[in-house]
Amino acid sequence: MKTSHFLSLIRQEKRQFAVIGLGRFGRAVCETLHVNGYEVLGIDQDPKLVAEVLADRVVGNAISLDSTDDTALREAGIFEIETVIVAIGNYLKESIITCLNLKEGGVKSVVAKVSSDTHEKILKRLGVDLIIFPEHKAGQDLAYTLTTPAIVDRFKLDPNNSIVEILVPEEFCDKTLAELQLRKNHGVSVLAVGYEEKFKINPPPQERLHRGMILVLLGSNEDIGRLV
Repeated sequence: MKTSHFLSLIRQEKRQFAVIGLGRFGRAVCETLHVNGYEVLGIDQDPKLVAEVLADRVVGNAISLDSTDDTALREAGIFEIETVIVAIGNYLKESIITCLNLKEGGVKSVVAKVSSDTHEKILKRLGVDLIIFPEHKAGQDLAYTLTTPAIVDRFKLDPNNSIVEILVPEEFCDKTLAELQLRKNHGVSVLAVGYEEKFKINPPPQERLHRGMILVLLGSNEDIGRLV
């Protein structure tokens, strides 16, 4: 699923991130955040991985340290960073100790990759704010892509409701929002409409849709699924 244009705008905040673990997953997180203009600090115990992300310029800065050492984290200023992503999910002991250090150090938001249900349960007990199961998420994204190809991007509000970007369906082309009455007929609300990076927020009823436009909709997953 490609990076959203409209949703990337509403997600934007000027925040600093640290990513602990610079393997494939952690590097991808660093690169995506960095490309989108965020300040990213990469951290890994392996100096080679640190050197690689610096050489490839996928982070603003990177350091080598042992994240299970709370003194090293404190001295590096990691506890002062608002959001820290722990991307060492395949190393259970190291992941647990790192998350514990971060929570006890007062990090506002700790995000962690997990590799099993047991791992997830332990980190929830530690108070980790957001837990990511990459394989599960990848499976969901693939299923959405295969079954709802009209959806350009999706942002889940909760298990039952989402904000989605969809390409304007053929049957909607050359019709106005007033004519379509999407809330009445389909149970979804129109948040924006436009092309690529230029969107009209809260478009008026007389807005006419054309082929190639993107609709940004809010609604239940059930209603969205029926629409697309």
